[in-house]
Amino acid sequence: MKSDAVLKGLLGGCAIAALLPNLVGLAAQAQEADDAPVTVSDDEEEDVATMNRVVVTGSRIMRDVASTPAPVATYGAQNFEDRGLISAADALNDITSIRPDFNQAPGDGTASGSGQQFPELFGLGTGRTLTLVNGRRFVTTSSGLGDAQVDANIIPTGLIDRIEVAQAGSAAVYGSDAIAGVVNYILKDDFEGLEFDAQVGNTENGAYPTEAFRITAGKNFADGKGNVAANLEISSTPLVRFSDFDVSNRSRITQGNPADTGPNDGIPSVREVMPAYFWNFNGNGVIFSIPAPPPNFLARLNGVPLQFAPDGSIVPYDPGNIIGIPFAEGGQGTRYSDLVGLRTGVDRYTGNIIGHYDINDNLRFNAEFLYAKTEGESVPQGAPRTVLNQTDPALGAIFFNISNPFLTQDAIDTLTSVNPGFAFGAPFWLSRHFYDDLFPSNIQENDTETWRALAGLEGDFDAGGRNFYWTVSGSYAEVEGNQRSWGADRVKFNQALSAVRNGSGEIVCAINADADPSNDNPDCAPLNPFGAGNISQAATDFVSVRTGNTFKNEQIDLLATIGTELFELPAGPVDAVFTYEHRREEASFTPLLANRLGLTGTGTMEVATSGDYNTNELSAEFLVPIVGGDFTLPLVQALELSGTYRFVDNSIAGEESVWSLGTRWEPVDGVTLRATRSRNFRAPTLTQLFAPTTVTVTNAGIDPCDADRINAGPNPDIRRANCEAEWAANPQYGDLATFQDPAENFSIAEITSGGNPDLKNEISDTTTYGIVVDHLLVPGLTFSADRIEIDLEDGLSAFTNGDFMATCYDSSPQPADICSVFTRLQVADGSNPPGTVISGRSTTFNAGEIIYRGEVYYLNYAFDTSVGDFSLGLQATHTSELSTSVTGTTFNRTDNTVDQPDWAGQFDAVYTNGPLRMTYQLDYLSEVLAEEGATIENTPVPVIDSNITHSISALYSFDSGVTLRAGVTNFTDEKPSYPTLGYGDILGRRYFAGLNIRF
Repeated sequence: MKSDAVLKGLLGGCAIAALLPNLVGLAAQAQEADDAPVTVSDDEEEDVATMNRVVVTGSRIMRDVASTPAPVATYGAQNFEDRGLISAADALNDITSIRPDFNQAPGDGTASGSGQQFPELFGLGTGRTLTLVNGRRFVTTSSGLGDAQVDANIIPTGLIDRIEVAQAGSAAVYGSDAIAGVVNYILKDDFEGLEFDAQVGNTENGAYPTEAFRITAGKNFADGKGNVAANLEISSTPLVRFSDFDVSNRSRITQGNPADTGPNDGIPSVREVMPAYFWNFNGNGVIFSIPAPPPNFLARLNGVPLQFAPDGSIVPYDPGNIIGIPFAEGGQGTRYSDLVGLRTGVDRYTGNIIGHYDINDNLRFNAEFLYAKTEGESVPQGAPRTVLNQTDPALGAIFFNISNPFLTQDAIDTLTSVNPGFAFGAPFWLSRHFYDDLFPSNIQENDTETWRALAGLEGDFDAGGRNFYWTVSGSYAEVEGNQRSWGADRVKFNQALSAVRNGSGEIVCAINADADPSNDNPDCAPLNPFGAGNISQAATDFVSVRTGNTFKNEQIDLLATIGTELFELPAGPVDAVFTYEHRREEASFTPLLANRLGLTGTGTMEVATSGDYNTNELSAEFLVPIVGGDFTLPLVQALELSGTYRFVDNSIAGEESVWSLGTRWEPVDGVTLRATRSRNFRAPTLTQLFAPTTVTVTNAGIDPCDADRINAGPNPDIRRANCEAEWAANPQYGDLATFQDPAENFSIAEITSGGNPDLKNEISDTTTYGIVVDHLLVPGLTFSADRIEIDLEDGLSAFTNGDFMATCYDSSPQPADICSVFTRLQVADGSNPPGTVISGRSTTFNAGEIIYRGEVYYLNYAFDTSVGDFSLGLQATHTSELSTSVTGTTFNRTDNTVDQPDWAGQFDAVYTNGPLRMTYQLDYLSEVLAEEGATIENTPVPVIDSNITHSISALYSFDSGVTLRAGVTNFTDEKPSYPTLGYGDILGRRYFAGLNIRF
């Protein structure tokens, strides 16, 4: 706790220092390549000073690197070696203003994802952070027709010069999607030599081996007029299961607490259950006398429940301490944490060529070619046939009787003892999952290939007494991806389960032994479901069908800019840049045949979709110096204004105008005050507009009236009152205090989804203001702070059925049109209790609102001593408010929760002495609530402890060009703060070692 207080004091001190002049947070602008994100002043070291007139992210005007009015942070290439990073995604997770993305399952039964990782600034959503490569837009890499997102894994680490992050809206400069900001990968354009790099790593328990290999080669030619560089690299991170780490293997859930006496008794309404199991099914097969989930329907012999063993015999079954449907504490059921995998494994392959040639002193040709392939492997939920899905007999528990030839005599005798009628054809039902032995593989594969070619010219010329600098470029990019997994053909599965003996005594499918030759299928192979590991290869081949989809995205982008100095003012020239951009985007989404025919799962027939749009965009950007240079005033060493206007004509979303205004004021040398105001936008995606209407049997989303949720949400009292009123009007729903909606976890509800062609652009207004103190009083010390305020309206809100329910029960009065979207089961159907949500809707509306308030802080102090050089850095992001409303009426606040901590900080220390370089890094997450409104009344652990991890590394460079590096990440083996899986580092202590050879 003491270290926590010290860190909070440091971060709070930064805040106070920034707020004293009532101007908070002028962001970090750039950094040396070998430090964490920090500010850079005009008189920094020589290698940085050479960049003083460049195009900096957030502007297209050539300017000093420290002169942008909005916060820009830079992440240097040296950090990859210092921290053992093997992908650009790792680097993004190292920036405190970007929400970490680890391809990790949240622990609620949701899978770990495709393996693609997208930047998300300030928790506003990945679709609201724009990704650029060398200042130009990049093709969307995500599947289907969703948000415009670019997977960080495709970026070549060997060619990264730096990553610039504009931490504020930038739509006036770059167009749609730059609501929260921009991530710009800037690649090296002057690499010379041959470099080989290799790195391996692993966790202390050996569960997370990683490796990365890279070759980078570059050469200047034509007396330095040209340069060409190529980079080939591969890296691999493994698929991880929940059982691989003690922390993730808790199998923790919360369940209604019978000890709770009311909302003000200091006793949580829910209690922790560990380890939690689904008692209703397992991998061998639990036997039921009636196909319904109540425990009294378990088949019992002398009062003991029964299951099959792998050898086909029947043995006692321990369901554990049953605490309701479907969970038990302990037992021999299916462990909750085994539903899906913990992390997606990702293999990366990239090949890149980048080059330029100076045709003359005023004209340069440049070109880029990128190829990337990513392969993601994850563990999805498998194929269950259980009593929990009995509403659809084709998905429910498996009917069997004495005629099934796979039953052993021992099994027949035991079952006859349970029910003598079994000997005369009375049935039992088998409830089991087929996660491990039904399909050729239980792995889901997500593969993506990306191609991009760009060619451009840039130069300058003199005309009319002015110098003009200009660029023209064109790019074509294409992404082809696919998702593949195995599913069970429902018809074939049931045909294979219906086994009999033919006249020769062979076990065959019943359809091939009956008197009707029209239904024969010579490929049908009988399937033995009794006990794990008894399914033949022939049955696997017959039942299994490949499921998934293929998607393709294409982008053509043409960009032209021209800039000049319009005229002179006493403080200097007025700069202007004019830009034209044309972009065409095409996307298609094609489900595989099994998906289109609805052969698997709930039988939903997926529809192939495609779409395209184009935009024509014009922008003008101006920079006006009011005071500066030789023209100064008392307390005004420099004062400038900047502004940008952009007009967008989108073939689908229509016309939009956005703008930005900014100012910089230097009252004294070493102190700069800055501010911006901007309007930004995001256009609706093709999916949001035109997705076909489909009806899918799936889970209904979070039910606010579930006993686990009723005391949570933004308005717990309103939620409880609304639920109580509905339960009072529907007494058949039973006891609200113990109500558990099975539709939260199982595919029960019919959800209608589809696009909304009436959508329009979402709009945000962004304000930033702050201060930079550079080398004032203390040489080598730079500090910056930025206040960021974002207000978004007409948000493109993906209304899930869970959102409709939350809005209904968290509002007063309840909106009738919202509450009528979903329906509840009025009478028990044999599998589900009354009150279960059985239908709903999912679509997109322009109704959302987001309010963000926060600051970003950077501090860097570099100094030399007789024993070596030191650099100390601090970056921190403070979120004071993140309120999100799907409907624009009821807001959920996620600030000061595990989703968006109020403080995220990082401290770095670097020591260099000749060939030796040593680093230390501390990562900090502040104490937060488990969720909005969490108290001891509604959550067993309402407060999540702060989390601090420490990492160290060292590298040594030999004169021969060989550099060795090694490090320990999280060397204190700090676990995620209990009971979370992601608030901290779930991998624990791990090591890396690398070799770099430069010729």
